[in-house]
This record gives sequence, structure tokens and C-alpha cells, in this order.
Amino acid sequence: MRVTKEFTFDAAHNLPNYHGKCERLHGHTYRIQVTIEAPVDPQTGMALDFAILGDVVKEEVVDALDHRYINEIIPISSAENVAMWAWQRVSGRLQRAKLREIRLWETPNSFVTYHGD
Repeated sequence: MRVTKEFTFDAAHNLPNYHGKCERLHGHTYRIQVTIEAPVDPQTGMALDFAILGDVVKEEVVDALDHRYINEIIPISSAENVAMWAWQRVSGRLQRAKLREIRLWETPNSFVTYHGD
């Protein structure tokens, strides 16, 4: 079974090695979706409690980046690098579940999808 939870956070960044308007400091309301996979536990009827997934992502990603200057944490803070950083943070915290996908939106119509290495 796959379980997905979605979050939003606001943060600023710039792309230092990019030549265009995004090399200047600017902000986004990011949207992140985290999808895990695990068998359904016959006792609970759940693969993973939404609250557990929510707590992990909030602590490891949202609380770390919300209202922050992302470049202080991820020096080249492209959407691709932020998604990979989030993957590393979340995957180490899941016990019964396997992280399957992280989808990160920088804008309402622009996103990246990461499935791990």
C-alpha cells in the first residue's frame, strides 16, 4: 500500500550558479508530497498512520526549512537539491515503511519528483 501526505512551507532562496532572475533572493510557498510504501498491518488496518508520517516530515523537513533562507542549509537550493535533501532526512526516520517518492513544487505549476538514488 502507498500512503501520501502533503505539506506546505514558505522559504527564501537564490540560485548562485544560475544566470537569470532566480539568482537573486526570492521566496516561494513550497508544497511537498511524501509517499511511502508498506504492507497493511492486519491489526490496525493501516500501512502507516498519517500522523506518524506527518510528524516525521514536519520535524525533518518543514520545521527545518519553513521561513528560512534555504541556502544556509542547502547551498545550491534548486528544487532538485531540496527534494534530495528531504529524501535523506525522511528516509532515515521511517521504520516499517519504505520511502517511494518525494514531489516538491516551487510554484503551483512547477515541480520535481524524486525516487531516490
